[in-house]
Amino acid sequence: MLIHRAIARSLRARPHSSLAFCGYVSPIACRAVPAELRHNGCPRRAFNTSRPAPAVESVFHSQLEDPSNAAILNSLKTSPPVPQTLTEKIVQRYAVGLPEGKYVTSGDYVTIAPHHCMTHDNSWPVALKFMSIGATKINNPQQVVMTLDHDVQNKSEKNLTKYKQIEEFAQKQGVDFYPAGRGIGHQIMVEEGYAWPGTLVVASDSHTNMYGGIGCLGTPVVRTDAASIWATGRTWWQIPPVANVVLKGVLPKGVTGKDVIVALCGLFDKDDVLNHAIEFTGSEETMRSLPIDSRLTIANMTTEWGALSGLFPRDSLLEGWLRSKATMAALDKAEGRAGNNRFTHAHIDELFQENLMADKGAKYAKQLYLDLNTLSPYVSGPNSVKVATPLVDLEAQDIKVNKAYLVSCTNSRASDLAAAAKVFKDAAEKNNGAIPKIADGVNFYIAAASLPEQQIAEDNGDWQALLDAGAQPLPAGCGPCIGLGTGLLEPGEVGVSATNRNFKGRMGSTDAKAYLASPEVVAASALSGKLSGPGWYEKPEGWTGVLRGEGDGIREEDRMMTADEALDKIIGQLDSMIGAAEKDFGESNEEATLVAATEVYPGFPERVEGEIVFCDADNINTDGIYPGKYTYQDNVPVEKMAEVCMENYDTKFSQLAKPGNILVAGFNFGCGSSREQAATAILAKKIPLVVAGSFGNIFSRNSINNALMGLEVPKLIERLRDTFSVAPKTSTHEITEPFGNKEDQQSLDSTTPGPLKTFEKQLSRRTGWKLVWDVKKSQIQVTEGEGGKTWTEKVGELPPNVQEIIAKGGLEKWVQNEIGS
Repeated sequence: MLIHRAIARSLRARPHSSLAFCGYVSPIACRAVPAELRHNGCPRRAFNTSRPAPAVESVFHSQLEDPSNAAILNSLKTSPPVPQTLTEKIVQRYAVGLPEGKYVTSGDYVTIAPHHCMTHDNSWPVALKFMSIGATKINNPQQVVMTLDHDVQNKSEKNLTKYKQIEEFAQKQGVDFYPAGRGIGHQIMVEEGYAWPGTLVVASDSHTNMYGGIGCLGTPVVRTDAASIWATGRTWWQIPPVANVVLKGVLPKGVTGKDVIVALCGLFDKDDVLNHAIEFTGSEETMRSLPIDSRLTIANMTTEWGALSGLFPRDSLLEGWLRSKATMAALDKAEGRAGNNRFTHAHIDELFQENLMADKGAKYAKQLYLDLNTLSPYVSGPNSVKVATPLVDLEAQDIKVNKAYLVSCTNSRASDLAAAAKVFKDAAEKNNGAIPKIADGVNFYIAAASLPEQQIAEDNGDWQALLDAGAQPLPAGCGPCIGLGTGLLEPGEVGVSATNRNFKGRMGSTDAKAYLASPEVVAASALSGKLSGPGWYEKPEGWTGVLRGEGDGIREEDRMMTADEALDKIIGQLDSMIGAAEKDFGESNEEATLVAATEVYPGFPERVEGEIVFCDADNINTDGIYPGKYTYQDNVPVEKMAEVCMENYDTKFSQLAKPGNILVAGFNFGCGSSREQAATAILAKKIPLVVAGSFGNIFSRNSINNALMGLEVPKLIERLRDTFSVAPKTSTHEITEPFGNKEDQQSLDSTTPGPLKTFEKQLSRRTGWKLVWDVKKSQIQVTEGEGGKTWTEKVGELPPNVQEIIAKGGLEKWVQNEIGS
C-alpha cells in the first residue's frame, strides 16, 4: 500500500520538508495516539517515536552535541523548495540557524528572532527571570517594548512600586516604555508601528493574535520565553498547522467585525482551529468591506477561537491605513511635534514593492468558509465564547442587564466609541436633541484602547456623548476585561461587554453571567436596560440562515479548476482510497511500534505514578486553574497558590487533591490566557503530572518551561467518562443557555446546551484509579481501582532534550545552568 501511495504522489512532484512529522508535532506533552485521532494515517501532534524531536538550535546549545539530534539537523540540509503558506513565509524570514536551502513548514521546530517582543505588567516578573539566569543587559533593546496596561486602576503602594521598578528597568536598558494610562499594549504595538505587516512579533499575552489584523504574524509567548528573548534575542517555536478561513460576500448593514468572530467561535465550536495558525482570505470586494479596525477585532478574538494567530492579507485597504499614519507623522514633524519614524511613505513604498502572499499550491491543514452576506448580529454567552446566539433570539428573552462595558483592546478604538455614541445620538433625535440617559439600574463603563484613540473620540464628540448618557470613564487599560478595578460583576448580575473573553468568573463573580457583543449592542443594552440592539440590521431578502462549512464554499458545479488543481483532487482521492484499503485490509505499521526504549535523561524519573483525581470538563481555562485576581500579584506564597489552584473551576478541588496525585482532565485543558501560574499553581499543589485529552498550546509551553509534566491520553478520558459519568435523565424542556452554575455540564466552554439534566455532577472526584507512566517504554498502565482491571496504552516519546529542561527545573534554570557552565 505504501508503494502505491508513493506512485500516486509521484504523479506530480511536490517536494516536502524531510522533517514534516506529519505536520502535527508538539515539543511539550507526550501523546497517546488512538487510530481515530490520526490525520491522513499519521498521528496528530505526536512525537516521532523512532527518534527524538529536533533540538532547538541556538537556544539549547548542548543538544546540538547529541549525535541523534545532529543527525536530524543534517537531514534538513537538503530540503527542496516547497509551496509555503503566508504564515510559513513570514516565519522563514525570522527563523535563524536554518540549514542552507531549508524551507520551513508546519510542524518544524525553529529558533526565531522576532521583530519585536512586548511585555506588559508582567515585565517585572520577566525581569526577575532575566536577572535570575545571570543576564544583565538586554541583547537588543530596540527589539523589546514594555507597556503598563493591566492593573492601571490599582494605586496601592505595592503596585505603584512594581510599576516604578519596570519603568526604571526599561530606562536603564534603553527600552521603549509606555506608562500606565497610555493605552493597552496591543493597541500601542499597532498604532505605534511596532507590529508591522509581514513581520513576526510576539508578546507575553494571549491576545497577541491581534496584530494579524494588519498582516503582522502575532503570536503569544510566555514569560520565560520573553526572558530568553531579552537575553539572547531568540526563543523557540513550533510552526502550527495552518487553517485557511475563506470569507465570502460582504456584511449586511448593522453587522460588524465583532459579529463575524463571535459567530465563528460559536458556529465552528468543535475545536476546529485549536492550536492552528489562521489565514483569512477572500475576494477583493470582501476584504475591502472589512475595515482595519474590524480586522483587528477579528484577529484579536481568534485567541478565543483556539488559534495561535489570525493573519489577514496585505491589500490596498491596509496600504491606505498605513499611508494615513505616515501622513500624520509627516505633519507632526512639519509642525515641530515628535513624529513616528516607523510610519514613513518610503517605508510603505518598500513594503508594497513585494506582494507577500501564500504560494499557489500551499498546503493547509484545513479550510473553512463563512458567507458574510448571511450573517446577522450575534451575541456570545453567557459565560462561554462557544455559545453564540443571534441577537434577535436573545432579545425575545427579555434579559435584564446590570452592567455594560465598552473597554479592552478588542473593541475600544475610536470607531467603536463612535458606533456606541451613535446609538445615543440617534435616540437624541427623538428626545428633543438631548442625549438620553442609560436605563435605571445599569452601570455603563467606558475606557479607550489608548489615549490617541480617546482623543479622536473626544474631537468627534463621541466621548462626551457617552459621558452625557451616564457612562463612567475608566483609564485606558484592561481593567474589567480581566477582572481588575472598578465595575466588576456581582453575584447574580448580568453584564454585556465588547471585550473578548467571558469565562465564568473572569469579569467578577462566578455567579454572574457575562455576554459578549458589538459596541452598538452594548450601548443599546445600556440604554434599554436589557440585552438588545440598535435596530440597524437589515435582513437580506430571501435569507434562510448562515452559510458556512468546510472547504472554500464554492459549489462543485460552479468550480473552474486548473490542471494542477484537478491533479491535486485526483491525488487526494487516491490517498483516501489507499487509506481506506489499508484500514480494511488491516495493514499495520509494525516498524513504528518496534522502537528502542526511550533514553531517560539523568535526573528525570523513569516512572511517575499516583492516584487519579478526575476533573470532568473540557476547555478548563487558565482562569479556572488560577484565578485572575492573583495573576498580577507578585510573590504570592506557594501555599496560597496551592490553596487557590482550580478555585474558579471547582472550590472543592483544593480539599480533594493531595500531593502526589495525578490530575486528569478533558480536552483543551489550559486554554485561555498565557499566565504561567496555571502551571506553577498545579506544581504548588505538588501534583507532578497532568493528563488530558488535549492541551491548550500556551499551557503546554508553560508546562515544559516550568517543569510540569504532561501527557495526552484520550483513551483514559473516555474510560473515566464511561465509568463515572451519570447518564442524563431525559427531559422535554429545551433551554437556550447553560444551566445554573455549570455543575451539570461536562464543559466549561460547552457547545450549544442539550436537554436539562436533573442530577448533580461532580466537577472533581477522587477515582481510586492508579496511573503509572513508564518513561522508558513510553507507556502508561492504569489500574481501575482496587481489584479493577489493568490496561496499558502507548504514549508518545518524551525525548531527552525536553526531559533535560524538566529535569533542570524548567527553562529558566536550564538557561542559568548553561550560562554557569
